[in-house]
Amino acid sequence: MPLQLKIFTLNCWGLALLSKNRKSRFEAIGEWLLANPVDIVCLQEVWLMRDFNFLQETLIDLLPYSHYFYSGVVGSGICILSKHPIEETFFHQWSVNGYIHKLQHADWFGGKGVGLCRLKIVDDKDTYFANVYTTHLHAEYNRASDEYQAHRVLQAYDTAQFILLTSQSADLIVLAGDLNTEPEDLPYRVILTVPGLVDSFVQARDVPQEKMATCDSFRNSYTPPMLLKTQKLGKRIDYVMYHPGTNVTINLKSYDLPMLERVPKKSFSYSDHEGVLVELSISHNSKSGLNQPDEAAKKLVLEECIDLCKDALKSIANAKIFYWFIVVFMCIFIICSLVFPAVYTVPVVTDNPIIFSVCRVLLTGLTFFAFLMATLWSPIEMHGVLSGKVAMEVSLKKITKNS
Repeated sequence: MPLQLKIFTLNCWGLALLSKNRKSRFEAIGEWLLANPVDIVCLQEVWLMRDFNFLQETLIDLLPYSHYFYSGVVGSGICILSKHPIEETFFHQWSVNGYIHKLQHADWFGGKGVGLCRLKIVDDKDTYFANVYTTHLHAEYNRASDEYQAHRVLQAYDTAQFILLTSQSADLIVLAGDLNTEPEDLPYRVILTVPGLVDSFVQARDVPQEKMATCDSFRNSYTPPMLLKTQKLGKRIDYVMYHPGTNVTINLKSYDLPMLERVPKKSFSYSDHEGVLVELSISHNSKSGLNQPDEAAKKLVLEECIDLCKDALKSIANAKIFYWFIVVFMCIFIICSLVFPAVYTVPVVTDNPIIFSVCRVLLTGLTFFAFLMATLWSPIEMHGVLSGKVAMEVSLKKITKNS
């Protein structure tokens, strides 16, 4: 009999203080998983260890194996709970992940990346080794003017390469998480084409409209009213993707968004995202795995990614010049104000010690910030983009040579 495997993923929206009804929602998530047993759970935005510990303790009988991927300042926010033993784990942190000074976005502080748990699944006489990956790509804060597009594309490529290079011996490959990218966007196409994954939603085909959006759904209590007025269904950015290993067949049995209803006896939803539940049927056979990567599609995707990286490198170079301009200008201004105080200072400021001290601190801070951005941050970001670009060029060269 084929192995039946249920995989669930959810962005839990677990920010301390900022996320509404966080404690009650985590309790509800635990209760839902107790009432609806699954085999593998991939969670994102579990930022507080007490929330992870709560789920771990609540689900210990159903999901006795778990792993939290520690990273960055506040943790990666991603974790995996499993019914089956976790034999190996690994976390790959991305080289580019937002900006340290964008405190309002704060993605950098999570030290985001892609986590891997290698599971040993024993079913009757069959044994399967599954590589389960979970991740949470950089958020898209403004689709019309997306300053993080290059970062997200590079994260997608890193994730795709990481899956490709670590899954050769796996019988089953699963990627589940919040990819912050919509279907047909470049990061989505990168993740699908490079390792040859299957999007379970696409494989399911006839999914009802009300079960398409995993974020900003019109049924979710946390969807902003302004978005509801647009009468859009929302967007699909949470995924369960998979690929069979050699001599393994995978059939999709079901695709569902099982948390569309509000928390029982409450007026709020489980999260600002919808959970995705996929059931797979897995069996051994004498043929190699299906859905091998499409080399032509992969070539087009890589070319598009390389062009985007080139534009990003130009933007970083221009930003570096801008920061150096601020440093030089401020240094000249400070020197001139010391040499010619009557000309380069404002009496209202210099005559008031408090205002003068505040201005001096602000100007010094601005100069120091610009200096750090020019000498440290810009080279780090540039090298991160270059690293991804060079890797893409190596892959592209290989495809071109073989075609």
